[in-house]
Amino acid sequence: MRRSLLTIGTALAGSLLVVGLLSCAANQSRAGDSSPVPSIPSVPESPISQNPDVTEQPVDARLVAANTRFGFKLFSEVAAQSPGENVLISPSSVSIALSMVYNGASGDTQRAIAEALQLEGLSLDDVNQGNAALEALLESADPKVKLAIANSLWSREGVDFRPDFLAKNREFYNAEVTSLDFSQPNAPSVINDWVSRSTEGKIPTIVERLNPEDVLFLVNAIYFKGTWSAPFNPSMTQTQPFYLPNGDRLNHPLMSQSGQFVYAETDQFQAVNLPYGNRHFSMVVFLPKQSTSLEAFQQTLTAENWQTWNTQFRRREGMVKLPRFNTEFSVGLNDALKSLGMAIAFDPDQADFSAMIDAQAFINRVQHKTFIEVNEQGTEAAGSTGISIGVTSAPIDPPFQMVVDRPFFYAIQDNQTGSILFMGTVVNPGS
Repeated sequence: MRRSLLTIGTALAGSLLVVGLLSCAANQSRAGDSSPVPSIPSVPESPISQNPDVTEQPVDARLVAANTRFGFKLFSEVAAQSPGENVLISPSSVSIALSMVYNGASGDTQRAIAEALQLEGLSLDDVNQGNAALEALLESADPKVKLAIANSLWSREGVDFRPDFLAKNREFYNAEVTSLDFSQPNAPSVINDWVSRSTEGKIPTIVERLNPEDVLFLVNAIYFKGTWSAPFNPSMTQTQPFYLPNGDRLNHPLMSQSGQFVYAETDQFQAVNLPYGNRHFSMVVFLPKQSTSLEAFQQTLTAENWQTWNTQFRRREGMVKLPRFNTEFSVGLNDALKSLGMAIAFDPDQADFSAMIDAQAFINRVQHKTFIEVNEQGTEAAGSTGISIGVTSAPIDPPFQMVVDRPFFYAIQDNQTGSILFMGTVVNPGS
């Protein structure tokens, strides 16, 4: 039977990824205390078991390692497209959403998506079970931190999809599957209301309009809210110069705190780990030395270096000044994902999504939206990530000073698994 031509359109909202299938044929057929420093998450070649009171399933460290490699590669592509901007992505959200799409891919298209997601050596079942276990662990990791992960599929009324494709997304991603009359004027509002609820209003809209040929949207949303384990004292916040890349000075509020920190310093950067709640999640801030730049530092951002740097953290007395900032970021990911190896998935003539639908389908668009607000109390974001910090024995050093008064890199991580939920750069905290 001749299969009609459809497209998959993808949009990710700040921890949101929406995938839409669009038909292009006129004749469709169907559519700071003394707590011990947490250990650094390793990347073994076999699954590792986690705390049984969090999840009964083991979290596959191979999947976490793949997500980390993918996250840094994606960030490099996005940062290159957005020079001079405050960049923020949620690699966890993108990988979850593309994993849902991955269940509908076949042949060379499936292999290309696996290449982009760095899934070498992992079967489809490994990916699905690994994501299910990881999501369960992350959402239950810390009662003092709110982390919510939600997935949904919105299908065009009257269009049929492979039962196995829908069943896997329901089972492993707890995805809500809803049939919607896309021709109704309020159809975009139905999807947007779900997105807004899932991100506590931080991503109010993801769909501006639905075209008559649209047949499917897949959405992933991540919401994170955590209070610092040791909040900054608002009375210590002072307006100070923040030095922009062009040398200009921006007077901006810098929060200040002294005490014991998990800290690392090299000839290239200063870095500090700022934990939330019960210390399962942290923000890790990297401040390039004055002799270098954020742009130069970004060239060294790889999963391999990330692992090496994590071994260099240890507890040390010092003082940290960090700007308050609020970032909203939106970027199309088509070009970035094509560069990472999955161009065939966007090709209407070659893409193979026959495990999803009895029609010629391809990815049409990928849009990523994120939000983050950092202040004296903690962090609220549409997305999250965490990495464990290790301590190496060393002689006592004098207290350090880390004044984040110039462009910097940061990530939010889960310290138990090493999963990176967010990574970003701040070039101008006032923009």
